[in-house]
Amino acid sequence: MTTISGGCLCGRVRYEYRGHVGPANYCHCADCRRCTGSAFNVGVRLEAARFRIAGNDVRSFTKRGDSGNELTRHFCGDCGSPLYTSSRRHAEHVYVKAGTLDDPSLVEPQAQIWTASAVAWGRIDETLPRFTKGRP
Repeated sequence: MTTISGGCLCGRVRYEYRGHVGPANYCHCADCRRCTGSAFNVGVRLEAARFRIAGNDVRSFTKRGDSGNELTRHFCGDCGSPLYTSSRRHAEHVYVKAGTLDDPSLVEPQAQIWTASAVAWGRIDETLPRFTKGRP
């Protein structure tokens, strides 16, 4: 059994989870790109019954995805940080945004999904210069 925690940018919303950490996936769908503001989303599957939110400022937005399923995206009502996604179809799970984890080293993506929607510029080029902090 693993214990993980995380939260939003401003700190008003925190979460904790105790249980089995499911697989993480890269999702390249257009909705995930829009809700993260990036080339893809990295979601980590957790058991909904073991997921606890601390903070009363979680807002949500529900939309039917290309799969035909309704997805509800939950975010901090103050700073807007995306936190997790839920679905009535898979009510037993939540999918936490990997970037919100206090310890991101727990994330080991197992697959990429919706790759037909992937943007060409979203691939990580190993030949690009790397900097441990900012550019000098």
